[in-house]
Amino acid sequence: MREIVLDTETTGLDPSQGHRIVEIGCLELKNRTPTGSRYHTYLNPQRDVPEESRRITNLSTEFLADKPLFADVADGFLEFIADSPLVIHNAEFDLKFLNSELGKVKKPALLASRAVDTLMIARRKYPGSPASLDALCRKFGINLDDRKTKGHGAMLDVELLAQVYLELSGGRQQGLELLTQPNEPAGGAAARTALPARPSPLVPRLHEQELKDHAAMVAGLGKDSIWRS
Repeated sequence: MREIVLDTETTGLDPSQGHRIVEIGCLELKNRTPTGSRYHTYLNPQRDVPEESRRITNLSTEFLADKPLFADVADGFLEFIADSPLVIHNAEFDLKFLNSELGKVKKPALLASRAVDTLMIARRKYPGSPASLDALCRKFGINLDDRKTKGHGAMLDVELLAQVYLELSGGRQQGLELLTQPNEPAGGAAARTALPARPSPLVPRLHEQELKDHAAMVAGLGKDSIWRS
């Protein structure tokens, strides 16, 4: 399955107040694994970059002055993401800006239904715990040194987010869970699957005294104990 990890950097928090995208980063995943294919561009926002945004992104008005406009890159961006699901941390924010830019160039909006929001996944999986990208990287032991020295950047953030998404999806051993269907209690698949019988029984390795001790322990658990079923 193809998915696109996506992040944007902007001049502010709300496109309705005139803020624009200054950077887009995308990373392709196939079956939850980065393929090395990526899309990255800086954008001229056609406005000054506020100091607060510059401190966060390290992108200045002067640096962005000769970069392409969104209208110049819209087709290439849409071609890269195609119809793949979009893995985004706080999808509402990025989609709001992307759809504002797409609207300006008369392109169809990106539907919220195609977004895989890792912020929402983290909040459901770890209720009450911090769910920022930094907090999740620390939780999963993902190196944040580059973010500390270089600040926020769309390409750096999608590389971190791809690792976080893998952990939220079950980690590097997620294949161990393949026998369990979505929304099915653990053991459901095993209950459906008949395992082949052994050609010959295993040789008992318990000593007689161990068997007696176990029987005494079970006897003390009460008549409703699962050990008696």
